[in-house]
Amino acid sequence: MKVLFSDGEKVRVKPVYEGFKSLDKSYLENSLNYFITQNTETNGALSTLIWMVVFVLTTFLLKNLFNFISIVYMTYLNNGILKDLRNDVYQKVISLPVSFFSNERKGDLISRMTSDINTIKSAFLSILMMVSEPLTIVFTLASMFFISWKLTIFVFLFLPISGFLISRMSKSIKSQSGDIFSLEGHLLSDIEETLGGIKVIKNFTSENFFIRRYLNSTEFINNLNNKIGVRMSLAGPMSEFLGIFVISILLVYGGSLVLIDGSMSGSAFIAYMGLAYQILTPAKSITKANQALMGGNAAYERVAFILDATNPLKDNPDAKEITEFKSEIKFTNVSFKYDSEYVLRDFNLTVPKGKRVALVGESGSGKSTLANLVTRLYDVTEGSITFDGVNIKDVTTNSLRKQMGIVAQDSILFNDTIANNISLSIDNPSMDAIISAAKVANAHNFISEFPEQYNSPVGDGGGMLSGGQRQRVAIARAVMKNPPIMILDEATSALDTESEKLVQVGLENMMENRTSIVIAHRLSTIQNADLIVVMSKGRIVEQGTHEELLNKNGNYANLVSLQSLEVN
Repeated sequence: MKVLFSDGEKVRVKPVYEGFKSLDKSYLENSLNYFITQNTETNGALSTLIWMVVFVLTTFLLKNLFNFISIVYMTYLNNGILKDLRNDVYQKVISLPVSFFSNERKGDLISRMTSDINTIKSAFLSILMMVSEPLTIVFTLASMFFISWKLTIFVFLFLPISGFLISRMSKSIKSQSGDIFSLEGHLLSDIEETLGGIKVIKNFTSENFFIRRYLNSTEFINNLNNKIGVRMSLAGPMSEFLGIFVISILLVYGGSLVLIDGSMSGSAFIAYMGLAYQILTPAKSITKANQALMGGNAAYERVAFILDATNPLKDNPDAKEITEFKSEIKFTNVSFKYDSEYVLRDFNLTVPKGKRVALVGESGSGKSTLANLVTRLYDVTEGSITFDGVNIKDVTTNSLRKQMGIVAQDSILFNDTIANNISLSIDNPSMDAIISAAKVANAHNFISEFPEQYNSPVGDGGGMLSGGQRQRVAIARAVMKNPPIMILDEATSALDTESEKLVQVGLENMMENRTSIVIAHRLSTIQNADLIVVMSKGRIVEQGTHEELLNKNGNYANLVSLQSLEVN
């Protein structure tokens, strides 16, 4: 600018390059001035001006070209990280023990797995911005230092003040963002509970109660969001005002260097101020990125709660694979407690291969807990459970559960077709095998009456089927798995008499030639068991066949009498 507008010294002798040491401010400035002088005197000032415009256009063309390439690259990288994080979290959730979910709200876990991960995705872009924008500031400051080291040092005096104010605001945003994520998780839990219990809510006319609870939560979240919004909205204007404040002081101090001191030319001062103003845009971007990063940190802490969760039931490194059931399952001095009180105490039982063992007793006596322990959904607190003489802690959980099929009181079906629910976990199942399993479970007849038969949807949680139909599909699923051991956990207790009879036929077919552990509430279903174990308060109080226990006239006979059974 100085040479072009005749404000500086014209250089007509080409500077001599004397190696890397000669690449100082003087050499670079003289080289540029030489080119401008020669081109201006040869082709005119307009030609030099055009060269300057071409240089500026080329610079911005390259800037935007590489900016486009970086955005495309970062899009793929960002989406790939989002996918990997989702996959890691889901796989970790699948691997965690049942006890983990007993202590957590389902809606809050869903929030951590969805909205919190999306927040991390947004924050990741901000992290990238916090890498590129500081580089812009560094190179700009280097150019400013190159023009005037006095003014640049003056700028550095104000940077710590700006950084301190912005960091204080960012810490507040991180703290409140964590509160927001937690509250939104609870809100999602309320929605999930409302949808799952909508019949109860309506039957007990509790609509107003749940509406009030929900409105209170949304109002609190709204107020907190507004507070965060105010702070985030303030950060941009604050950083810009601080920047303009610095530039204003530079105008005064720099102007004195030009007008009074004379140590700086007017053109250099104009270039310097242009560079100084260029810092404002990346500075504002860094401020906004820092806020997003604080929110991302809060979200990641919630996601890390899942990723860092420990699994006490994780297989031992030298765990064995079991491929068949040979002789017996044995409970030896088994004691177990969920929290502080023992549910089972010194439980001893042997389940021989091919036998049907029934567990009966009042609610809370520990019957269902035994099913959870033998399938290793929980580990025993004391004692041991052995499978063919091998402690189940020393075998892989996957191979252990492959030996067992379970039909529980609450038959959980997935929102898919009947065929896919029956063939759950089986790769490429044949339709003949699915139909065969359904026939064993006494389910083929009612399935055949549906318009789409085995391709009929079951609805959310199997809601399109009756209780008896759901139970028979669950039995068919266990039959399809074809395990050597069947565990029936009060499989008919929630059914009416007619449905119970249909389901019982399916159960009898399924248990044929298999080892069975039957947890029963209705004693009519276990009269043919090889061994009936009567439990009370986590201990065995009686055991024997149906006839033997009746002759003892003890707890079992009392239970039979209470249920008004007809004994032949």
